[in-house]
Amino acid sequence: MFRFQLSAIDCGNNCRGKIFYFAPQNMANTTLKKIAQVLEISISTVSRALKNHPDISISTKQKVMELAQTLEYEPNAMAVNLRSKNTKVFGVMISSITNNFYNSFISAVEEEAKKSGYSLMILQSGDNPEVEVENLKLYRQNRVSGVFACISQETTNLIPFKKMKEAGIPVVFFDKVPEDDSFNKICLADKDAAVLAAETLIEKGKKNILAIFGNDQLSITKRRLNAFSGYMQQFKKVNLIIEYASNSLQAEEKTEHYFQPKQKPDAIFCMSDEILTGVMKTIQKMKLQLPEDIGVIALSDGLYPKLYYPEITYIETSGYKLGKLAFERMMECLIGNTEPKELFITSRFVTGGSL
Repeated sequence: MFRFQLSAIDCGNNCRGKIFYFAPQNMANTTLKKIAQVLEISISTVSRALKNHPDISISTKQKVMELAQTLEYEPNAMAVNLRSKNTKVFGVMISSITNNFYNSFISAVEEEAKKSGYSLMILQSGDNPEVEVENLKLYRQNRVSGVFACISQETTNLIPFKKMKEAGIPVVFFDKVPEDDSFNKICLADKDAAVLAAETLIEKGKKNILAIFGNDQLSITKRRLNAFSGYMQQFKKVNLIIEYASNSLQAEEKTEHYFQPKQKPDAIFCMSDEILTGVMKTIQKMKLQLPEDIGVIALSDGLYPKLYYPEITYIETSGYKLGKLAFERMMECLIGNTEPKELFITSRFVTGGSL
């Protein structure tokens, strides 16, 4: 037990000489009612004093503030948020927290959120549509202010996301986004990035190119594939082999399959960091040298290309920049500017030693 004695200076003559005892477990759960009882004033007076209301005298405010500090009083954030109908929490749903691209995205969103007094509730879907639906339910139950969502590779039903909008919770999709134009979407400049990679391969004189893309059902894959293959079609002497891989293991297997003496590619295009890791594992396993034996170019957030020597040439697809733009769009939605928009982050060429 802790003993706390209030003098007349502390709370006036009404509690002169009184000694109050507080058990440790009650210290952190001190309520406005307890403060009011100690000072023998109304709960509404305590509440207004803590909010620095002009109708409360300076002396009373000082007494309330000092006692609240002594008792380690903390406002019930949930109750305050429910009254204001704004929890000051954003939901962020991604497939996996281990993905560096999403880490970069979250870092950017969190930086901006803190500036505006918001926090994040981060949930993983594991690329499972059923888990995605459960996550959205949790977001609704916790009355989040908005949701940043990267859909899973298998997501086809967008009704759960539409229910969020109907509940007044704005949804901003990023990276892997639906094709439905009724949603806000923040995307990388996929077409420009893919064309820039294709141009680089042609400039380097590559003739036999293996291009590995992600899940062929995703809009991000379709945009990158169409742009890349469309550019390559104008070069009749270029042999373009297109494959798909949903993860690094599949990328590794696809790469190994094409490293046969008669059809060995002279360059590999990797649509993502995940694909790049699978491709590089095969290259290292076969003891091939970059760029002498094989050339590699990737679309990347920037971390993975720097893990290899020589560093991989890549087109930057920044998760950090994407997060900044996504947050900006979310804040616009919160003030009523909810008309669906599709915004893009520009790409940047980064020279390495792999071509």
